[in-house]
Amino acid sequence: MMKKLFISISAAAVILMFSACSERISSDNSGNGKLVIKITDAPFPIEFVDSASVTITKVEIRKAGDGMDDGNPFIVVSDDTMTFNLVELRNGVFESLPEIVIPQGDYDLVRLYVDEASLKIKDGGLYTVKVPGGKHSGIKIFIYPALSIAGGLTSELLLDFDLSRSFVVQGNPMTPAGIKGFHFKPVIRVVNMSTAGRIEGMVTDTSKVKIKEPIVWIKQDTVVATVIGDTLGHYVLLGVPAGTYSIFATKENYDTVNYDGLKVIAGNKTIRNFALTKD
Repeated sequence: MMKKLFISISAAAVILMFSACSERISSDNSGNGKLVIKITDAPFPIEFVDSASVTITKVEIRKAGDGMDDGNPFIVVSDDTMTFNLVELRNGVFESLPEIVIPQGDYDLVRLYVDEASLKIKDGGLYTVKVPGGKHSGIKIFIYPALSIAGGLTSELLLDFDLSRSFVVQGNPMTPAGIKGFHFKPVIRVVNMSTAGRIEGMVTDTSKVKIKEPIVWIKQDTVVATVIGDTLGHYVLLGVPAGTYSIFATKENYDTVNYDGLKVIAGNKTIRNFALTKD
């Protein structure tokens, strides 16, 4: 039986580097499942940013334990060169990588090979940034707990690039002229979507006027995920692990409103609307 695995990428996670060989798996092997990767992005103060692009040349996934029969635990998910504009992948929007058939089992690590990254500033220049180790040794993102692939089912994995933490501004970020460049330190959050849900809702003022691009975040001791809503006040938090959270919403010149005890159930959508008061 076949199993489909879905991976979505946005922005956040602790990253390590190392190199290894890879193995391409044929799509007609018995006992395999499909892998789908999607790309999305966590929030970034984008008022001065026209585009934030990342070029990925290869994606691998590692089978936990002894790995493949030949001792090589890595499977190539994709070796096509793909460029993504992370500014366009916000608030529930994502891109998909090609599907691949992979053997059943547990998988505990994804490795991305990033060739280059760049930011284009509105009314400013284009900044190409160095990728520390990402082009040659890959960016190593651990999956915990490991993702299980079983025949006949679909699994989804979210890799969420945190744009605001991955591109570190040099100079004064308050004006385009003050920005002198960027360092690229990729931060990626990884979520097993089969154990996660989503949160969405509207943010308005107390007169029901929709608030443009509100900031919404959830916490469990520390901040788990953050999103900037759209121009109509709608927000979406994808890939929220099942559990109970505190959720917050705010906007410049408004107060911060929060709710405790917000429950997220795997595979379900949780609605939470906000009404903010002006300072």
